[in-house]
Amino acid sequence: MAYPSAKLQMHRFDITDTFKTLTKELLRQEHLSKVLQKKEPHRVTDRTFFIDGSNQGLKTIPSEILALKELEEVHLENNQIEEIPQGIQQLQNTKVLYLHNNSLQDLCPELGALSSLESLDLSGNLLVISSLHVVSHLRTLRELRLYRTGLTEIPTGICKSLHHLELFGLSENFLESLPKEIVNQTKLREIYLKQNHFEVFPCDLCVLYNLEVIDLDENKLKSIPGDIGQLVRLQKFYVASNHLMSLPESLSQCSKLSVLDLSHNSIHSLPSSLELLTELTEVGLSGNGLEKVPRLLCSWVSLHLLYLRNTSLHGLRRSFKCLVNLRFLDLSQNHIEHFPVQICALKNLEILALDDNKVRQLPPSISLLSNLKILGLTGNDLLSFPEEIFSLISLEKLYIGQDQGSKLSSLPENIKRLMNLKELYIENNRLEQLPASLGLMPNLEVLDCRHNLLKQLPDAICHTRNLRELLLEDNLLSCLPENLDHLVNLKVLTLMNNPMVDPPIYVCNQGNEAIWKHLKENRIRKMMATMIQAWWRGIMVRKGYGSYEELLKARKKGKSPPKDKKGKKAAKGKPAKGNKK
Repeated sequence: MAYPSAKLQMHRFDITDTFKTLTKELLRQEHLSKVLQKKEPHRVTDRTFFIDGSNQGLKTIPSEILALKELEEVHLENNQIEEIPQGIQQLQNTKVLYLHNNSLQDLCPELGALSSLESLDLSGNLLVISSLHVVSHLRTLRELRLYRTGLTEIPTGICKSLHHLELFGLSENFLESLPKEIVNQTKLREIYLKQNHFEVFPCDLCVLYNLEVIDLDENKLKSIPGDIGQLVRLQKFYVASNHLMSLPESLSQCSKLSVLDLSHNSIHSLPSSLELLTELTEVGLSGNGLEKVPRLLCSWVSLHLLYLRNTSLHGLRRSFKCLVNLRFLDLSQNHIEHFPVQICALKNLEILALDDNKVRQLPPSISLLSNLKILGLTGNDLLSFPEEIFSLISLEKLYIGQDQGSKLSSLPENIKRLMNLKELYIENNRLEQLPASLGLMPNLEVLDCRHNLLKQLPDAICHTRNLRELLLEDNLLSCLPENLDHLVNLKVLTLMNNPMVDPPIYVCNQGNEAIWKHLKENRIRKMMATMIQAWWRGIMVRKGYGSYEELLKARKKGKSPPKDKKGKKAAKGKPAKGNKK
Protein backbone atom coordinates (compact mmCIF):
# COMPACT_ATOMS: atom_id res chain seq x y z
CA MET A 1 0.00 0.00 0.00
CA ALA A 2 1.04 3.58 -0.50
CA TYR A 3 0.46 5.87 2.43
CA PRO A 4 -0.32 9.50 1.79
CA SER A 5 1.59 10.52 4.88
CA ALA A 6 4.99 12.06 4.23
CA LYS A 7 8.01 9.81 4.26
CA LEU A 8 11.29 11.25 5.48
CA GLN A 9 12.30 12.00 1.90
CA MET A 10 9.07 13.84 1.22
CA HIS A 11 9.57 16.17 4.16
CA ARG A 12 12.57 17.95 2.96
CA PHE A 13 14.04 17.83 -0.55
CA ASP A 14 14.63 21.56 -0.23
CA ILE A 15 13.36 23.14 2.96
CA THR A 16 13.41 26.71 1.72
CA ASP A 17 11.98 26.01 -1.73
CA THR A 18 8.78 27.95 -1.13
CA PHE A 19 7.45 31.12 -2.65
CA LYS A 20 8.19 34.18 -0.54
CA THR A 21 5.71 36.44 -2.29
CA LEU A 22 6.03 40.14 -1.58
CA THR A 23 2.78 41.01 -3.37
CA LYS A 24 0.45 38.51 -5.04
CA GLU A 25 -0.01 40.36 -8.34
CA LEU A 26 0.05 37.44 -10.76
CA LEU A 27 0.72 38.90 -14.21
CA ARG A 28 0.71 36.31 -16.98
CA GLN A 29 2.51 37.04 -20.23
CA GLU A 30 -0.69 37.54 -22.18
CA HIS A 31 -1.73 40.31 -19.80
CA LEU A 32 1.56 42.16 -19.65
CA SER A 33 1.17 44.29 -22.77
CA LYS A 34 -2.34 45.35 -21.71
CA VAL A 35 -1.12 46.41 -18.29
CA LEU A 36 1.73 48.45 -19.72
CA GLN A 37 -0.61 50.24 -22.09
CA LYS A 38 -2.55 51.85 -19.27
CA LYS A 39 -2.47 55.62 -18.86
CA GLU A 40 -0.07 55.56 -15.94
CA PRO A 41 2.44 52.79 -16.69
CA HIS A 42 4.93 54.21 -14.20
CA ARG A 43 2.53 53.49 -11.34
CA VAL A 44 2.20 49.89 -12.47
CA THR A 45 5.98 49.56 -12.62
CA ASP A 46 6.44 51.11 -9.19
CA ARG A 47 4.06 48.64 -7.62
CA THR A 48 5.06 45.46 -9.43
CA PHE A 49 7.44 43.55 -7.17
CA PHE A 50 6.43 39.98 -8.04
CA ILE A 51 5.65 38.32 -11.36
CA ASP A 52 4.74 34.74 -12.21
CA GLY A 53 5.44 33.72 -15.80
CA SER A 54 5.79 30.00 -15.05
CA ASN A 55 4.13 27.26 -17.12
CA GLN A 56 3.40 29.58 -20.04
CA GLY A 57 5.32 27.82 -22.83
CA LEU A 58 7.69 30.79 -23.14
CA LYS A 59 10.69 30.38 -25.43
CA THR A 60 12.31 33.63 -24.37
CA ILE A 61 11.99 36.09 -21.51
CA PRO A 62 9.47 38.74 -22.64
CA SER A 63 10.86 42.26 -22.92
CA GLU A 64 7.83 43.48 -20.95
CA ILE A 65 9.15 41.63 -17.91
CA LEU A 66 12.65 43.05 -18.33
CA ALA A 67 11.11 46.54 -18.41
CA LEU A 68 9.70 46.13 -14.90
CA LYS A 69 12.80 47.42 -13.14
CA GLU A 70 11.32 47.30 -9.66
CA LEU A 71 10.74 43.53 -9.76
CA GLU A 72 12.05 41.72 -6.70
CA GLU A 73 10.80 38.18 -7.41
CA VAL A 74 10.58 36.61 -10.87
CA HIS A 75 9.16 33.14 -11.61
CA LEU A 76 9.87 31.79 -15.10
CA GLU A 77 10.16 28.10 -14.29
CA ASN A 78 8.65 25.28 -16.37
CA ASN A 79 8.91 27.00 -19.76
CA GLN A 80 11.02 26.39 -22.88
CA ILE A 81 13.40 29.34 -22.53
CA GLU A 82 16.63 28.63 -24.45
CA GLU A 83 18.68 31.68 -23.54
CA ILE A 84 18.81 34.56 -21.10
CA PRO A 85 18.81 37.90 -22.95
CA GLN A 86 21.31 40.67 -22.24
CA GLY A 87 18.44 42.80 -20.95
CA ILE A 88 18.38 40.67 -17.79
CA GLN A 89 20.85 43.18 -16.33
CA GLN A 90 18.00 45.71 -16.05
CA LEU A 91 16.53 43.73 -13.13
CA GLN A 92 18.86 45.33 -10.61
CA ASN A 93 16.36 45.04 -7.77
CA THR A 94 15.54 41.38 -8.31
CA LYS A 95 16.24 39.21 -5.27
CA VAL A 96 14.66 35.94 -6.42
CA LEU A 97 14.99 34.48 -9.94
CA TYR A 98 13.56 31.03 -10.71
CA LEU A 99 14.49 29.60 -14.12
CA HIS A 100 14.34 25.88 -13.36
CA ASN A 101 13.03 23.37 -15.90
CA ASN A 102 13.73 25.31 -19.08
CA SER A 103 16.04 24.60 -22.04
CA LEU A 104 19.03 26.71 -21.03
CA GLN A 105 22.55 25.62 -21.87
CA ASP A 106 24.65 28.79 -21.66
CA LEU A 107 24.40 31.67 -19.22
CA CYS A 108 25.01 35.17 -20.53
CA PRO A 109 27.63 37.37 -18.77
CA GLU A 110 24.96 39.99 -18.03
CA LEU A 111 23.37 37.62 -15.50
CA GLY A 112 26.34 38.38 -13.25
CA ALA A 113 25.26 42.02 -13.05
CA LEU A 114 22.25 41.28 -10.82
CA SER A 115 23.78 42.85 -7.74
CA SER A 116 20.76 42.27 -5.48
CA LEU A 117 20.12 38.62 -6.34
CA GLU A 118 19.80 36.39 -3.28
CA SER A 119 18.13 33.25 -4.66
CA LEU A 120 18.80 31.64 -8.07
CA ASP A 121 17.33 28.37 -9.33
CA LEU A 122 18.72 26.94 -12.57
CA SER A 123 17.72 23.32 -11.91
CA GLY A 124 16.62 21.07 -14.76
CA ASN A 125 18.74 22.86 -17.38
CA LEU A 126 21.66 20.95 -18.93
CA LEU A 127 24.20 23.73 -18.46
CA VAL A 128 27.64 23.98 -20.00
CA ILE A 129 29.97 23.96 -17.00
CA SER A 130 32.17 26.73 -18.42
CA SER A 131 29.20 29.13 -18.49
CA LEU A 132 28.65 28.73 -14.75
CA HIS A 133 31.57 31.01 -13.92
CA VAL A 134 29.18 33.96 -14.29
CA VAL A 135 27.40 32.80 -11.14
CA SER A 136 30.55 33.57 -9.13
CA HIS A 137 29.88 37.29 -9.73
CA LEU A 138 26.58 37.13 -7.83
CA ARG A 139 28.19 38.00 -4.51
CA THR A 140 24.89 38.51 -2.67
CA LEU A 141 23.57 34.98 -3.37
CA ARG A 142 22.25 33.11 -0.36
CA GLU A 143 20.52 30.24 -2.18
CA LEU A 144 21.82 28.49 -5.30
CA ARG A 145 19.98 25.51 -6.76
CA LEU A 146 21.61 23.49 -9.52
CA TYR A 147 19.65 20.22 -9.33
CA ARG A 148 19.65 18.05 -12.48
CA THR A 149 22.02 20.31 -14.44
CA GLY A 150 24.36 17.52 -15.63
CA LEU A 151 27.25 18.66 -13.42
CA THR A 152 30.32 16.43 -13.18
CA GLU A 153 32.19 19.02 -11.13
CA ILE A 154 31.56 22.33 -9.38
CA PRO A 155 33.44 25.37 -10.71
CA THR A 156 35.90 26.42 -8.00
CA GLY A 157 35.05 30.07 -8.62
CA ILE A 158 31.61 29.56 -7.12
CA CYS A 159 33.08 28.22 -3.87
CA LYS A 160 35.80 30.89 -3.77
CA SER A 161 33.64 33.93 -4.42
CA LEU A 162 30.20 33.29 -2.95
CA HIS A 163 30.74 33.87 0.76
CA HIS A 164 27.09 34.30 1.75
CA LEU A 165 25.64 31.01 0.53
CA GLU A 166 23.29 29.40 3.03
CA LEU A 167 21.70 26.81 0.73
CA PHE A 168 23.52 24.89 -2.00
CA GLY A 169 21.40 22.44 -4.03
CA LEU A 170 23.36 19.95 -6.16
CA SER A 171 21.20 16.81 -6.12
CA GLU A 172 20.73 14.51 -9.13
CA ASN A 173 24.02 15.26 -10.86
CA PHE A 174 27.18 13.24 -11.55
CA LEU A 175 29.45 14.59 -8.80
CA GLU A 176 32.06 12.34 -7.24
CA SER A 177 33.66 14.96 -4.99
CA LEU A 178 33.49 18.59 -3.89
CA PRO A 179 36.26 21.13 -4.56
CA LYS A 180 38.48 21.85 -1.56
CA GLU A 181 37.34 25.48 -1.82
CA ILE A 182 34.02 24.38 -0.34
CA VAL A 183 35.60 25.17 3.05
CA ASN A 184 35.07 28.87 2.22
CA GLN A 185 31.31 28.39 2.59
CA THR A 186 31.37 29.14 6.29
CA LYS A 187 27.77 30.40 6.31
CA LEU A 188 26.37 27.31 4.59
CA ARG A 189 23.40 25.86 6.45
CA GLU A 190 21.98 23.36 3.95
CA ILE A 191 23.64 21.24 1.28
CA TYR A 192 21.78 18.78 -0.94
CA LEU A 193 23.86 16.13 -2.70
CA LYS A 194 21.29 13.38 -3.21
CA GLN A 195 21.63 11.03 -6.21
CA ASN A 196 25.24 11.71 -7.14
CA HIS A 197 28.25 9.37 -7.35
CA PHE A 198 29.99 9.98 -4.02
CA GLU A 199 31.88 6.91 -2.82
CA VAL A 200 33.67 8.81 -0.06
CA PHE A 201 32.02 11.21 2.34
CA PRO A 202 33.25 14.75 1.52
CA CYS A 203 35.24 15.39 4.70
CA ASP A 204 35.56 19.12 4.01
CA LEU A 205 31.91 19.44 5.02
CA CYS A 206 32.94 18.62 8.59
CA VAL A 207 34.56 22.03 9.02
CA LEU A 208 31.44 23.95 7.99
CA TYR A 209 30.22 24.41 11.54
CA ASN A 210 26.98 26.16 10.60
CA LEU A 211 25.65 23.20 8.64
CA GLU A 212 22.17 22.18 9.74
CA VAL A 213 21.11 19.91 6.84
CA ILE A 214 23.18 17.38 4.89
CA ASP A 215 21.49 15.25 2.25
CA LEU A 216 23.63 12.47 0.76
CA ASP A 217 20.86 9.97 0.01
CA GLU A 218 21.35 7.54 -2.89
CA ASN A 219 25.11 7.68 -3.28
CA LYS A 220 27.74 4.98 -2.76
CA LEU A 221 29.10 5.90 0.66
CA LYS A 222 30.72 3.12 2.66
CA SER A 223 31.44 5.04 5.86
CA ILE A 224 30.89 8.28 7.76
CA PRO A 225 34.06 10.01 9.09
CA GLY A 226 34.52 10.53 12.82
CA ASP A 227 34.83 14.28 12.22
CA ILE A 228 31.07 14.38 11.66
CA GLY A 229 30.88 15.02 15.41
CA GLN A 230 32.26 18.52 14.83
CA LEU A 231 28.96 19.59 13.24
CA VAL A 232 27.32 20.47 16.54
CA ARG A 233 24.54 22.42 14.79
CA LEU A 234 23.54 19.57 12.48
CA GLN A 235 19.78 18.98 12.68
CA LYS A 236 18.96 16.77 9.68
CA PHE A 237 21.23 14.07 8.29
CA TYR A 238 20.12 12.01 5.28
CA VAL A 239 22.32 9.09 4.17
CA ALA A 240 19.67 6.60 3.00
CA SER A 241 20.38 4.16 0.16
CA ASN A 242 24.15 3.96 0.50
CA HIS A 243 26.50 1.11 1.47
CA LEU A 244 26.96 1.95 5.14
CA MET A 245 27.64 -0.89 7.55
CA SER A 246 28.18 1.14 10.71
CA LEU A 247 28.09 4.63 12.20
CA PRO A 248 30.82 6.48 14.14
CA GLU A 249 30.38 6.93 17.90
CA SER A 250 31.10 10.63 17.38
CA LEU A 251 27.71 11.13 15.70
CA SER A 252 26.35 11.36 19.24
CA GLN A 253 28.07 14.77 19.54
CA CYS A 254 25.57 16.18 17.03
CA SER A 255 23.27 16.83 19.95
CA LYS A 256 20.77 18.93 17.98
CA LEU A 257 20.05 16.16 15.48
CA SER A 258 16.29 15.83 14.99
CA VAL A 259 16.10 13.81 11.75
CA LEU A 260 18.31 10.81 10.96
CA ASP A 261 17.61 8.74 7.85
CA LEU A 262 19.71 5.56 7.60
CA SER A 263 17.23 3.59 5.48
CA HIS A 264 18.40 0.99 2.95
CA ASN A 265 21.95 0.44 4.08
CA SER A 266 23.64 -2.62 5.60
CA ILE A 267 23.49 -1.57 9.23
CA HIS A 268 22.90 -4.32 11.81
CA SER A 269 23.37 -2.32 15.02
CA LEU A 270 23.73 1.23 16.30
CA PRO A 271 26.50 2.63 18.55
CA SER A 272 25.31 2.84 22.16
CA SER A 273 26.53 6.44 22.34
CA LEU A 274 23.64 7.51 20.08
CA GLU A 275 21.44 7.27 23.16
CA LEU A 276 22.58 10.85 23.79
CA LEU A 277 20.62 12.10 20.76
CA THR A 278 17.64 13.09 22.86
CA GLU A 279 16.15 15.56 20.35
CA LEU A 280 15.49 13.03 17.58
CA THR A 281 11.95 13.26 16.21
CA GLU A 282 12.30 11.24 12.96
CA VAL A 283 14.39 8.12 12.39
CA GLY A 284 14.53 5.95 9.29
CA LEU A 285 15.98 2.45 9.62
CA SER A 286 13.96 0.68 6.93
CA GLY A 287 15.76 -1.81 4.70
CA ASN A 288 18.50 -2.68 7.21
CA GLY A 289 18.95 -6.21 8.57
CA LEU A 290 18.43 -5.30 12.21
CA GLU A 291 16.51 -8.48 13.24
CA LYS A 292 15.86 -6.80 16.63
CA VAL A 293 14.87 -3.28 17.62
CA PRO A 294 18.04 -1.58 18.91
CA ARG A 295 17.78 -1.18 22.69
CA LEU A 296 18.87 2.46 22.62
CA LEU A 297 16.06 3.31 20.18
CA CYS A 298 13.54 2.97 23.01
CA SER A 299 15.29 5.80 24.85
CA TRP A 300 14.47 8.28 22.06
CA VAL A 301 11.20 9.26 23.72
CA SER A 302 10.86 12.42 21.59
CA LEU A 303 10.37 10.36 18.40
CA HIS A 304 7.35 11.23 16.26
CA LEU A 305 8.11 9.19 13.13
CA LEU A 306 9.83 5.80 13.07
CA TYR A 307 10.46 3.70 9.96
CA LEU A 308 11.28 0.02 10.56
CA ARG A 309 10.01 -1.40 7.29
CA ASN A 310 11.73 -4.58 6.05
CA THR A 311 14.17 -4.92 8.95
CA SER A 312 13.65 -8.69 9.61
CA LEU A 313 11.84 -8.04 12.88
CA HIS A 314 9.86 -10.79 14.63
CA GLY A 315 8.60 -8.59 17.46
CA LEU A 316 9.23 -5.51 19.59
CA ARG A 317 11.03 -4.94 22.87
CA ARG A 318 8.97 -4.44 26.02
CA SER A 319 10.51 -0.99 26.41
CA PHE A 320 9.05 -0.01 23.03
CA LYS A 321 5.98 1.21 24.92
CA CYS A 322 8.11 4.11 26.21
CA LEU A 323 7.89 5.82 22.80
CA VAL A 324 4.70 7.56 23.87
CA ASN A 325 5.12 10.49 21.45
CA LEU A 326 5.14 8.33 18.31
CA ARG A 327 2.63 9.42 15.69
CA PHE A 328 3.82 7.36 12.72
CA LEU A 329 5.11 3.78 12.92
CA ASP A 330 6.02 1.66 9.89
CA LEU A 331 6.54 -2.03 10.70
CA SER A 332 5.54 -3.39 7.29
CA GLN A 333 7.35 -6.21 5.46
CA ASN A 334 8.63 -7.96 8.57
CA HIS A 335 8.00 -11.38 10.16
CA ILE A 336 5.62 -10.35 12.95
CA GLU A 337 3.09 -13.11 13.77
CA HIS A 338 1.41 -11.58 16.83
CA PHE A 339 0.24 -8.00 17.01
CA PRO A 340 2.73 -6.34 19.44
CA VAL A 341 0.66 -5.26 22.45
CA GLN A 342 3.34 -2.65 23.27
CA ILE A 343 1.89 -0.61 20.41
CA CYS A 344 -1.39 -0.24 22.29
CA ALA A 345 0.40 1.97 24.83
CA LEU A 346 1.24 4.53 22.13
CA LYS A 347 -1.84 6.67 22.63
CA ASN A 348 -0.66 9.45 20.30
CA LEU A 349 -0.21 7.10 17.36
CA GLU A 350 -2.02 8.30 14.23
CA ILE A 351 -0.60 6.05 11.49
CA LEU A 352 0.31 2.39 11.87
CA ALA A 353 1.60 0.25 8.99
CA LEU A 354 1.70 -3.50 9.65
CA ASP A 355 1.33 -4.61 6.04
CA ASP A 356 2.96 -7.79 4.74
CA ASN A 357 3.52 -9.52 8.06
CA LYS A 358 1.94 -12.71 9.44
CA VAL A 359 -0.54 -11.24 11.91
CA ARG A 360 -3.58 -13.50 12.49
CA GLN A 361 -5.67 -11.42 14.89
CA LEU A 362 -5.79 -8.13 16.76
CA PRO A 363 -5.90 -7.73 20.56
CA PRO A 364 -8.91 -6.07 22.27
CA SER A 365 -6.49 -3.49 23.71
CA ILE A 366 -6.11 -1.95 20.26
CA SER A 367 -9.09 0.16 21.31
CA LEU A 368 -6.64 2.24 23.35
CA LEU A 369 -5.32 3.75 20.10
CA SER A 370 -8.01 6.40 20.19
CA ASN A 371 -6.11 8.76 17.87
CA LEU A 372 -5.34 6.22 15.15
CA LYS A 373 -6.40 7.56 11.75
CA ILE A 374 -4.67 5.22 9.28
CA LEU A 375 -4.22 1.46 9.73
CA GLY A 376 -2.46 -0.80 7.25
CA LEU A 377 -3.05 -4.57 7.51
CA THR A 378 -2.65 -5.55 3.86
CA GLY A 379 -1.07 -8.96 3.18
CA ASN A 380 -1.41 -10.61 6.60
CA ASP A 381 -2.84 -13.96 7.70
CA LEU A 382 -6.13 -12.70 9.13
CA LEU A 383 -8.64 -15.56 9.35
CA SER A 384 -11.62 -13.19 9.28
CA PHE A 385 -12.29 -9.49 9.38
CA PRO A 386 -10.97 -8.35 12.80
CA GLU A 387 -13.95 -6.79 14.56
CA GLU A 388 -11.60 -5.20 17.12
CA ILE A 389 -11.10 -2.53 14.46
CA PHE A 390 -14.61 -1.22 15.13
CA SER A 391 -13.42 0.29 18.41
CA LEU A 392 -11.05 2.65 16.54
CA ILE A 393 -13.43 5.59 16.50
CA SER A 394 -10.97 8.02 14.84
CA LEU A 395 -10.06 5.72 11.97
CA GLU A 396 -10.21 7.44 8.58
CA LYS A 397 -8.35 5.03 6.29
CA LEU A 398 -8.25 1.25 6.48
CA TYR A 399 -6.09 -0.92 4.23
CA ILE A 400 -7.00 -4.60 4.47
CA GLY A 401 -6.53 -5.89 0.94
CA GLN A 402 -4.95 -9.32 0.82
CA ASP A 403 -2.67 -9.58 -2.19
CA GLN A 404 -0.91 -12.29 -0.19
CA GLY A 405 -1.84 -14.27 2.91
CA SER A 406 -5.36 -15.33 3.89
CA LYS A 407 -8.40 -14.01 2.01
CA LEU A 408 -11.45 -12.49 3.67
CA SER A 409 -14.82 -13.92 2.63
CA SER A 410 -17.11 -11.35 4.24
CA LEU A 411 -17.28 -7.78 5.47
CA PRO A 412 -19.38 -7.39 8.67
CA GLU A 413 -22.43 -5.15 8.83
CA ASN A 414 -20.79 -3.51 11.85
CA ILE A 415 -18.44 -1.71 9.49
CA LYS A 416 -20.96 1.12 9.88
CA ARG A 417 -19.52 1.78 13.36
CA LEU A 418 -16.50 3.39 11.71
CA MET A 419 -18.39 6.62 11.22
CA ASN A 420 -15.25 8.65 10.44
CA LEU A 421 -13.93 6.24 7.82
CA LYS A 422 -13.11 8.00 4.55
CA GLU A 423 -11.22 5.33 2.62
CA LEU A 424 -11.68 1.55 2.69
CA TYR A 425 -9.34 -0.73 0.73
CA ILE A 426 -10.53 -4.37 0.69
CA GLU A 427 -9.14 -5.48 -2.68
CA ASN A 428 -7.79 -8.97 -3.44
CA ASN A 429 -10.16 -10.88 -1.17
CA ARG A 430 -13.01 -13.35 -1.76
CA LEU A 431 -15.97 -11.12 -0.98
CA GLU A 432 -19.20 -12.20 -2.72
CA GLN A 433 -21.27 -9.33 -1.38
CA LEU A 434 -20.97 -6.04 0.46
CA PRO A 435 -22.97 -5.11 3.56
CA ALA A 436 -25.90 -2.73 3.10
CA SER A 437 -24.59 -0.79 6.10
CA LEU A 438 -22.03 0.86 3.81
CA GLY A 439 -24.88 3.19 2.94
CA LEU A 440 -24.84 4.43 6.54
CA MET A 441 -21.25 5.68 6.35
CA PRO A 442 -21.63 9.37 5.49
CA ASN A 443 -17.92 10.17 5.25
CA LEU A 444 -16.87 7.33 2.94
CA GLU A 445 -15.03 8.74 -0.09
CA VAL A 446 -13.01 5.83 -1.50
CA LEU A 447 -14.09 2.19 -1.72
CA ASP A 448 -11.64 -0.23 -3.33
CA CYS A 449 -13.21 -3.66 -3.99
CA ARG A 450 -11.07 -4.75 -6.93
CA HIS A 451 -10.24 -8.43 -7.46
CA ASN A 452 -13.05 -9.97 -5.42
CA LEU A 453 -16.06 -12.20 -6.26
CA LEU A 454 -18.83 -9.61 -6.03
CA LYS A 455 -21.98 -10.52 -7.98
CA GLN A 456 -24.01 -7.45 -7.12
CA LEU A 457 -23.85 -4.23 -5.15
CA PRO A 458 -26.32 -3.36 -2.38
CA ASP A 459 -28.82 -0.67 -3.35
CA ALA A 460 -27.89 1.11 -0.12
CA ILE A 461 -24.51 2.04 -1.58
CA CYS A 462 -26.38 4.79 -3.46
CA HIS A 463 -26.70 6.61 -0.12
CA THR A 464 -22.94 7.12 0.34
CA ARG A 465 -23.25 10.60 -1.09
CA ASN A 466 -19.60 11.60 -0.49
CA LEU A 467 -18.17 8.67 -2.46
CA ARG A 468 -15.53 9.89 -4.94
CA GLU A 469 -13.94 6.61 -6.06
CA LEU A 470 -15.58 3.21 -6.49
CA LEU A 471 -13.12 0.61 -7.77
CA LEU A 472 -14.84 -2.60 -8.88
CA GLU A 473 -12.67 -4.11 -11.58
CA ASP A 474 -12.18 -7.87 -11.82
CA ASN A 475 -15.36 -9.07 -10.08
CA LEU A 476 -18.50 -10.97 -11.21
CA LEU A 477 -20.84 -8.01 -11.53
CA SER A 478 -23.47 -8.08 -14.28
CA CYS A 479 -25.53 -5.03 -13.28
CA LEU A 480 -25.38 -1.83 -11.22
CA PRO A 481 -27.90 -0.39 -8.74
CA GLU A 482 -30.38 1.67 -10.74
CA ASN A 483 -29.79 4.80 -8.63
CA LEU A 484 -26.01 4.71 -8.67
CA ASP A 485 -25.97 7.94 -10.65
CA HIS A 486 -27.30 9.69 -7.52
CA LEU A 487 -23.70 9.63 -6.29
CA VAL A 488 -23.03 13.10 -7.65
CA ASN A 489 -19.49 13.26 -6.20
CA LEU A 490 -18.38 10.01 -7.81
CA LYS A 491 -15.51 10.80 -10.18
CA VAL A 492 -13.86 7.39 -10.59
CA LEU A 493 -15.78 4.18 -11.37
CA THR A 494 -13.84 1.17 -12.65
CA LEU A 495 -15.69 -1.87 -14.05
CA MET A 496 -13.10 -3.62 -16.20
CA ASN A 497 -13.14 -7.42 -16.26
CA ASN A 498 -16.75 -7.80 -15.14
CA PRO A 499 -19.44 -9.66 -17.17
CA MET A 500 -21.57 -6.51 -17.40
CA VAL A 501 -25.05 -6.75 -18.94
CA ASP A 502 -26.83 -3.72 -17.51
CA PRO A 503 -25.23 -1.40 -18.47
CA PRO A 504 -23.65 -3.42 -21.27
CA ILE A 505 -19.88 -3.54 -21.60
CA TYR A 506 -19.76 -1.13 -24.53
CA VAL A 507 -21.54 1.50 -22.39
CA CYS A 508 -19.22 0.88 -19.44
CA ASN A 509 -16.21 1.40 -21.68
CA GLN A 510 -17.46 4.91 -22.52
CA GLY A 511 -17.09 6.15 -18.95
CA ASN A 512 -19.23 7.59 -16.20
CA GLU A 513 -21.37 9.91 -18.28
CA ALA A 514 -22.49 7.11 -20.57
CA ILE A 515 -23.24 4.88 -17.57
CA TRP A 516 -25.27 7.60 -15.84
CA LYS A 517 -27.23 8.24 -19.06
CA HIS A 518 -28.01 4.53 -19.37
CA LEU A 519 -29.22 4.30 -15.76
CA LYS A 520 -31.44 7.37 -16.16
CA GLU A 521 -32.97 6.02 -19.37
CA ASN A 522 -33.64 2.72 -17.63
CA ARG A 523 -35.46 4.51 -14.84
CA ILE A 524 -37.56 6.49 -17.32
CA ARG A 525 -38.52 3.28 -19.17
CA LYS A 526 -39.55 1.61 -15.91
CA MET A 527 -41.52 4.67 -14.89
CA MET A 528 -43.37 4.77 -18.21
CA ALA A 529 -44.12 1.05 -17.99
CA THR A 530 -45.56 1.54 -14.50
CA MET A 531 -47.70 4.46 -15.65
CA ILE A 532 -49.03 2.52 -18.65
CA GLN A 533 -49.81 -0.47 -16.45
CA ALA A 534 -51.67 1.71 -13.96
CA TRP A 535 -53.64 3.37 -16.79
CA TRP A 536 -54.57 -0.02 -18.27
CA ARG A 537 -55.74 -1.29 -14.90
CA GLY A 538 -58.00 1.72 -14.58
CA ILE A 539 -59.51 1.13 -18.05
CA MET A 540 -60.24 -2.51 -17.24
CA VAL A 541 -62.00 -1.61 -14.01
CA ARG A 542 -64.05 1.19 -15.54
CA LYS A 543 -65.32 -1.08 -18.39
CA GLY A 544 -66.53 -3.64 -15.91
CA TYR A 545 -63.97 -6.30 -16.55
CA GLY A 546 -63.45 -6.57 -12.84
CA SER A 547 -60.37 -5.85 -10.83
CA TYR A 548 -57.01 -6.39 -12.39
CA GLU A 549 -56.34 -9.33 -10.06
CA GLU A 550 -59.58 -11.11 -11.14
CA LEU A 551 -58.67 -10.59 -14.76
CA LEU A 552 -55.31 -12.24 -14.22
CA LYS A 553 -56.94 -15.19 -12.43
CA ALA A 554 -59.44 -15.67 -15.24
CA ARG A 555 -56.74 -15.66 -17.87
CA LYS A 556 -54.67 -18.20 -15.97
CA LYS A 557 -57.69 -20.59 -15.85
CA GLY A 558 -58.48 -20.03 -19.51
CA LYS A 559 -61.89 -18.46 -18.73
CA SER A 560 -63.44 -15.42 -20.34
CA PRO A 561 -63.70 -12.14 -18.52
CA PRO A 562 -66.78 -11.72 -16.27
CA LYS A 563 -68.55 -9.41 -18.75
CA ASP A 564 -68.48 -12.06 -21.54
CA LYS A 565 -70.56 -14.55 -19.48
CA LYS A 566 -73.84 -12.71 -20.26
CA GLY A 567 -73.33 -13.03 -24.01
CA LYS A 568 -72.66 -16.77 -23.74
CA LYS A 569 -75.77 -17.38 -21.62
CA ALA A 570 -78.00 -15.58 -24.13
CA ALA A 571 -76.71 -17.65 -27.01
CA LYS A 572 -78.07 -20.93 -25.51
CA GLY A 573 -81.74 -19.84 -25.45
CA LYS A 574 -83.74 -17.12 -27.08
CA PRO A 575 -81.85 -14.16 -28.46
CA ALA A 576 -81.41 -11.35 -26.07
CA LYS A 577 -83.66 -8.32 -26.38
CA GLY A 578 -82.52 -6.05 -29.15
CA ASN A 579 -80.59 -8.80 -30.94
CA LYS A 580 -81.47 -9.65 -34.54
CA LYS A 581 -81.79 -13.17 -35.87
